Amino acid sequence: MTEKILFVDDEPAALDGYRRLLHRTFDVDTALGAAEALVKVAEAGPYAVVISDMRMPEMDGAAFLAMVRDVAPDTVRMAITGYADLETAGRAINEGNIFRFLTKPCEKPNLVANLNAALEQHRLINAEKELLEKTLSGSIHVLTGMLGLVNPTAFSRITGIRRCVNYLVRKLKLSQPWRFEIAAMLSLLGCVTLEEDIVEAALSGQTLSLKDQERFDSHPLVTANLISSIPRLEHVAWMVANQGISSVQIQARGEHLPPDVLLGARILSGSMAYDRLTSQGSTHEEAVQQLRAEIPFYHEIVVDLLAKARPHDGGAETQRCRVAELRAGMVLREDIRTYTDLLVAAKGQEISSAMLLRIKNFRERNQISGDVSVTVPQNDTMIFA
Repeated sequence: MTEKILFVDDEPAALDGYRRLLHRTFDVDTALGAAEALVKVAEAGPYAVVISDMRMPEMDGAAFLAMVRDVAPDTVRMAITGYADLETAGRAINEGNIFRFLTKPCEKPNLVANLNAALEQHRLINAEKELLEKTLSGSIHVLTGMLGLVNPTAFSRITGIRRCVNYLVRKLKLSQPWRFEIAAMLSLLGCVTLEEDIVEAALSGQTLSLKDQERFDSHPLVTANLISSIPRLEHVAWMVANQGISSVQIQARGEHLPPDVLLGARILSGSMAYDRLTSQGSTHEEAVQQLRAEIPFYHEIVVDLLAKARPHDGGAETQRCRVAELRAGMVLREDIRTYTDLLVAAKGQEISSAMLLRIKNFRERNQISGDVSVTVPQNDTMIFA
């Protein structure tokens, strides 16, 4: 990806000078004033570096860089001014959390050296972020795969919920999409504290006793308590904890949180409801119609996007195969149960490496049948177009 640098100034001559001076060395873009710059950050970004003049009318550089920090936290921010007063420098550093503070006139070698340092800082930020996110996401995948062995019924639903969430996040162009995928993957984690028959009955739409229903309804809070202390998962925990309340209640409870976190809880709520309805036999159209009838409990934007979705199988092939031929990534089209009716793996569950080993172990002990119906994805099963 090209590392773009945005210069912001209220003087056209200064911006022309930056372009002439640096266009052979860097990918330079310019904006005349803070208002135009904020539009560019939103529409033409991401920028690796934003460097702003401090003394601008309507919005000064310190206030502007503070806004850039909010909307593009991974962008490295720099300030440049002809007035090297301590008050201006202090505001820029404290409010905009800037990387460097330069003074005019800034000779080309000095400017180039500082821009190269800013680009290196941007690369470092992104490398650390990518490593952390991949490590965290990979750990969650391992965790949910292992938990699928404990409670196959609950975790058979994760695949559908996750793909629905990913579709909505993609359509809404939300930043840091890994947060919402992890919320989907952990949405039923609390079910491991419940008996398998309670989970199976609840997810299949059966009526539970008042006590059992209360226990099942508590699973989001159980999950939230388990993960809330993990760094960078605080907002994920909040989404999961509030997956079962109305859109209005989400707004009231989360008024102090970023808007995308509230939207994440609404996305998770709608995705889980949609998956529950389709898993119980409703068509896509029937599921959307029922969700629409329950607006504003479900968020209207979420329901409208689900209505526009066109689920298809991505070229998936359904077939029966021997247990010895099963591979990770296949999706079960039927429950796998022992001859004594113990649930080994649930219909709809994506076979992980751990689940594959579990199934083969049961087969080696002659406790399950030797063949099973599966979906073999060619691209991705149940893709939302």
